[in-house]
Formats: sequence, structure tokens, C-alpha cells
Amino acid sequence: MFAAASNGLLPVDKSKIRGMFVFGSSVVDNGNNNFIPNPLGRADYPPYGVDFPLGSTGRFTNGENMADILGKKLNISNYIPPFNDPSTAGTRIVHGVNYGSGGSGVLDETGANLSFIQGNVVSLNRQISNFEAMTLPKLEMQLGQNRSRLLPQYLFFVACGGNDYSLNYFLNSTRSNVTLEAFTANLISTYTLGLKRLYSLGARKFVLASIVPNGCAPVAVALAPGKGCVESINNAVQMFNIRIRNLTDSLKPQMPGSHLVFVNAYKIVRDIIGNPSFKGFLNVNTSCCKVSASASRIGCARGGSVCTNRREFVYFDHTHVTEAVNHEIATKAVSSNLRDEVYPYNVQKLSQI
Repeated sequence: MFAAASNGLLPVDKSKIRGMFVFGSSVVDNGNNNFIPNPLGRADYPPYGVDFPLGSTGRFTNGENMADILGKKLNISNYIPPFNDPSTAGTRIVHGVNYGSGGSGVLDETGANLSFIQGNVVSLNRQISNFEAMTLPKLEMQLGQNRSRLLPQYLFFVACGGNDYSLNYFLNSTRSNVTLEAFTANLISTYTLGLKRLYSLGARKFVLASIVPNGCAPVAVALAPGKGCVESINNAVQMFNIRIRNLTDSLKPQMPGSHLVFVNAYKIVRDIIGNPSFKGFLNVNTSCCKVSASASRIGCARGGSVCTNRREFVYFDHTHVTEAVNHEIATKAVSSNLRDEVYPYNVQKLSQI
């Protein structure tokens, strides 16, 4: 059976991917934060999910996020369930689990001391611990195989890092004696340890998404009206992105048999912002939804108004992109042949290794 090529889906009999495990922040959170006491770090209310088949599920956008779309393009059965949902058990885990937590970062300290998200977010390290301690033994039992045979059949998708800058480095006044370079080096070291830990458990196929251009988000642009993207923020995340891309080469000798793909979401989004009409976008710098007047001033107002032409907006709220942009990122991740968009090759090729 072959999926329609026009949908950008991979032929079922070509892909060797059984499922996907997802780690990261709000860009991939599909409802994990719904199950923790974190009222302002959640997206389980309208207008979030206005275009999602199941409504407001906790995804920080109007419809599907990057992980949802990537999973569909890989023909992974249904939507991958959130780890924190009590119903994510039994056979529901055999196609993968999503551990993403809105407001979280690579570092455990990111988001931990912010009043508006109440410090209940789940960092990358803790997400990996949840995978190791809770999911992995159950997966082995469900499928009757040990991890060394099972995990090479799964993709490990990691999308985080933006909050470490926006909700940690740039907000923490005590960091005046820590240079951006030193902070980024620590971030990359922690991120690398996480990948190596997953590798030691049996993971072999990794998809690493860059941080998007946070300096172009409405919350950043509002800081300097009329001046466009805040390049100091973009330069910081690019420092991280470049080093993540370099990991795809430098880690291979340290992780024999591994395959790592870097998805340059930064470039993909920046290209849309630079030439929006080419992809059918019209609004690149304001949010589609009415933004909350709460302390965070980031998320959509509960039950607030929302634009009708959502396909034409880059941003849904003050920081998160629309489903349309997530679709562009996931599509290029799967099928782009440009090495400055996906490196060293696309996810389609990775799925067939």
C-alpha cells in the first residue's frame, strides 16, 4: 500500500520506522502539561486546537504540531500519545510516546523558577528518565523483544533549547557574569549527554530540530516596534543551532551505528518571514489569537478571539507558529534535498536505513 505522493507521505513498505519517541518543549508538547498543576503553561483551552480534530488537546498551536505532522508523514499509526496521560499504557505505547513539556528546556533549571509556569515543567533530562524508567520496560514487555532489537526501529525526535534562552538566560539577571558563549557551551554539553544517554539505551536514529527564530516572534518584535526581528535573540539561538548541526558529524564516531539528522527549522521559518507570499502567508509579525493579559502575555486568552485566515499567519500566539508553518517544517524535514535545510540527508532517507 502506498500513500498518495501529493500528501508527502512515505510509502508504507519503504519506511523501516515502527514509531517515534518525542522529546522537547511546547513546540512538540501534545498534552503533557495538561496533567501537571501548571495553569498558565497549558494550551488545553480554546482557541488552541481550533483546527485540530480533537479540539483543545494541549498543543500550543491551532492544529497539529511538528511531531504530529512528521509522524503522519512517516505513516506512524494515529497520533503519538502524551506520556503524562494515564491512558498512555498497554498497546498505546507501541508506536511511540511524546514527552514534550511546554516551558521546559535542555537545562533542569529552565522554567523552574518562573511564577507564571509554576516550576512544574519537565526538562529534557527528566523526559529521558521517564522514557528509561517507565516506558522502555513496558515496551519490551509489550513487544516481547529487548531494547537493543527494538529501539533501532524507532525515531527519536528532539526539539528544545529555545526556552533555555528566552525563559532562562535572557530573563536571569544573575547571569551577568556568564557569557552567552559559556551558557551555550553548557547547553550543548547537557544536550549531548542526553543524546548519548538515549544511545546507550538503544536509540540509533535521531532527528534534531533547531530552534526557530525566536527574535522574530511577536513577543520579541513588540519589544522594539517598527524595528523588525530582534537579532540579538536570533544570534543567540543560532549559536546553539550551528553547534547542534555540528553534532550530527562529531557524535557519529562516539555513537557507532547511529544516524543523526539536523532539521534547520530556523532557516525554514526565516525564509517564510523573508518571503511570505511565496508560501501563501500574509502576516509574519502578529499573533492570530488574542493574547492573554496574564503575567505571561505569551499565550492565547482563554476563549478569546482568533483570526479566520489562520493559513496566512506565521504565528498563532505570541511565540508559537501556526499549523501551516509546522507543516512547512515537517514537510521539508521529510523530503528536502537542500543540505542547509536538512543535514546530512532528509528524514525519508533516514527512515529507510
